[in-house]
Amino acid sequence: MNTSVGNTARLIGAGLRALLVLTIVCGVLYPLAVTGIAQALFNDKANGSEIKDKSGQVVGSSLIGQTYNLPKKDPNDAEEAAKPDLKWFQPRPSNGLGSNSVNTQYSLILSGATNRAGDNQDLIKWVTDAKAAVVADNSTATYKVKPQDVPADAVTSSGSGLDPNISPEYAELQIHRVAEKNGLTVAQVEKLVKDNTEGRTLGFMGEPRVNVLELNTALKALSKN
Repeated sequence: MNTSVGNTARLIGAGLRALLVLTIVCGVLYPLAVTGIAQALFNDKANGSEIKDKSGQVVGSSLIGQTYNLPKKDPNDAEEAAKPDLKWFQPRPSNGLGSNSVNTQYSLILSGATNRAGDNQDLIKWVTDAKAAVVADNSTATYKVKPQDVPADAVTSSGSGLDPNISPEYAELQIHRVAEKNGLTVAQVEKLVKDNTEGRTLGFMGEPRVNVLELNTALKALSKN
């Protein structure tokens, strides 16, 4: 009996010591080491890839898209609140999960694609209407957008519905409208787009892209100068 109690006590003691050691190693030392390495080597990414304006205020993350809609004057007018604020560069459409999704304003609740066939009539109508809106919104007195010049990313969402980037072609299509709305020259806005265009990763992976939040942050700074 005494031997049995002694063996049990030794097993319990060994288990408690192992629990204490593993808790310290896995629950304290390892997280501290990983956090320290991340902060030292990947500080920006480890902290959410935050974008700050000239005042140092965080305006968002370079990983997640944002909408740029007009301020809602009438709190009961949902249509007004969804209209784009045309002084800003516009991102890709955000309804990546389709018309029944909760993810209609780059919400982080869900992400995903529409999963609709190319010949789906609802999708065809949605893209056709979106293209007409892009043409109308970006045509000015001196610059007319042709329907065939509207790139695919201007009328379709990304696979996640959260993509923060647009193609250089879509950014360039918006230059004249943004210049007019902000009282800037076309050359100024062209340079802004060029300065905020990223090439292919490592020179061969992916496509050239423009981060809309970074571009609009630079536009805001330029408009105040």
